[in-house]
Amino acid sequence: MPNHDLTAEQIRDLRALAGIIIPASSAYGVPSADDDRIFADILRSLARDRDDISSALAHLARLAGGAFADLEPQRRLEVAAAFREAGGAPLAALVRVVLLCYYRDDRVMRSLGQEPRPPFPKGHVVEQGDWSLLDPVRARKPMYRVVE
Repeated sequence: MPNHDLTAEQIRDLRALAGIIIPASSAYGVPSADDDRIFADILRSLARDRDDISSALAHLARLAGGAFADLEPQRRLEVAAAFREAGGAPLAALVRVVLLCYYRDDRVMRSLGQEPRPPFPKGHVVEQGDWSLLDPVRARKPMYRVVE
């Protein structure tokens, strides 16, 4: 049982919003973030950000004038755009959880050409770049003040 303390209406709203945040793509063969497996992972992953996500969903419901999931598709897009414009830490927490769970899905990782596995113990090969590109950053004065 997920430990998220969301109401049934909030879960429906979150699912509808997740599908707007990351829609399905037939071109890449990936599901949307409201896919059953991905959404179940989202619900399991809310505990740490429960307060922010509850706050974000309450704000979404206020913007929607009720249940976001009950809105017509075009109105949902309008409310979601207004929600994104409002921004804030609660929305950032909600989007972060949706993105983290989405990119944990094996189907999504395969579509990106990645082997669906944890990075350790095998690790991932990172192509070496041109380290001289960091020279201007290294040469500039510190952007902080030393406190004694």
